[in-house]
Amino acid sequence: MTVFRYNGRTKAGVQKKGVIEASNKQAAIEKLRKQGINAREVQESTSILHKELAIARKVKHQDFVVYCRQYATLIRAGISVVEATQILAAQTKNKTLKKALLEVEEDIRSGTAFSDAAAKHPKVFPILFVNMMRAGEATGSIDDTLDRLANTLEKQYSIKKKITSALTYPAILSILTIGVGLFLMVFIVPTFMATFKDMDLEMPLLTVIVVGISDWLIANWYFMILAMVIIVVVFNLLYKKNKDFHYSINMTILRMPIFGPLMQKSVIARMTRTLATLFSSSVPILNALTIVEKVAGNPVIAKVVVEARDNLEKGGTLSEPLEKSWLFPPLVSQMAAIGERTGSLDYMLEKVADFYEEEVDRSVDTLKSLVEPLMILVLAAVVGIIVAAIFLPMFQLYENM
Repeated sequence: MTVFRYNGRTKAGVQKKGVIEASNKQAAIEKLRKQGINAREVQESTSILHKELAIARKVKHQDFVVYCRQYATLIRAGISVVEATQILAAQTKNKTLKKALLEVEEDIRSGTAFSDAAAKHPKVFPILFVNMMRAGEATGSIDDTLDRLANTLEKQYSIKKKITSALTYPAILSILTIGVGLFLMVFIVPTFMATFKDMDLEMPLLTVIVVGISDWLIANWYFMILAMVIIVVVFNLLYKKNKDFHYSINMTILRMPIFGPLMQKSVIARMTRTLATLFSSSVPILNALTIVEKVAGNPVIAKVVVEARDNLEKGGTLSEPLEKSWLFPPLVSQMAAIGERTGSLDYMLEKVADFYEEEVDRSVDTLKSLVEPLMILVLAAVVGIIVAAIFLPMFQLYENM
């Protein structure tokens, strides 16, 4: 909400000055009129006291799912869209969602459709939500649409959490391995080597290599940090700004031998689940594919979706581009083809989504069982090599005594 300064008179002719919150200038004037104030001057406040200093936060996934569930319950109970929006705005604890709902409520009261009002807040209401609500308004099934959307969001969030959990443990162990290795190389190895410096010992090859790496790290630590910062910054810039680089990185991830199949199953599950939800909500197929392209979360699968949409516009089928793409196993294209022939595409895609969501569960469990001992072995190997390089000269010294 924006803060406006106003100057006007009451019905009794008394001059009135102050501030008022509203979504826009016209809404502020309307609010003042309802309060019995005839505004002569209304200007947006430039005072820092009236500026929102907090950075706008995204609505948490759980909060948005709860909102969809509550909204569906209120609509099903016969409460109007305006009243439901007002109730949910009053009770939600998420400030970002509350602010957006208050502005949506104002727009609805002025005659704007809920979906159009929500579309003005893309950071709060995703494109999937807006288009499904638009279809729900057209068919008069807003409550069912909201329930389907909540189910879809919950399943997508569940897959995301499982993928995150599968990748978190290897990431932590990798960081731990690097940290322990650097600590030993920078602090422990030089201390022990200083003991053998004045002794006439022929160092083993392993010790020579480890000491050489240790000396290089100590001499060039600032260069390493600078190089790492530059690499991270350049990578992020290219990933966000360069479409070809963004596409290549995602393609590489999908083709990786261990994590690739897991990511492939997750993006297939996300795409088919979203498409099935949109079809069930009576969203036209071309519009549904446009939405999926934007919410796919992966440029590789988005490219195939674009090809499918173009093929449909030319009179083809959805299953043809899926069959030609290496990303989709035969199961997906065959189920889609059956769905197109029988008029049950939403049902078939939902079954495909169920299958691949279960596959993600199994793959995550398998990955954890394989990666955990492997990463522990890597950590043990790194520490063992460094320790061996330290103690080999000591054994040689004892033999010479």
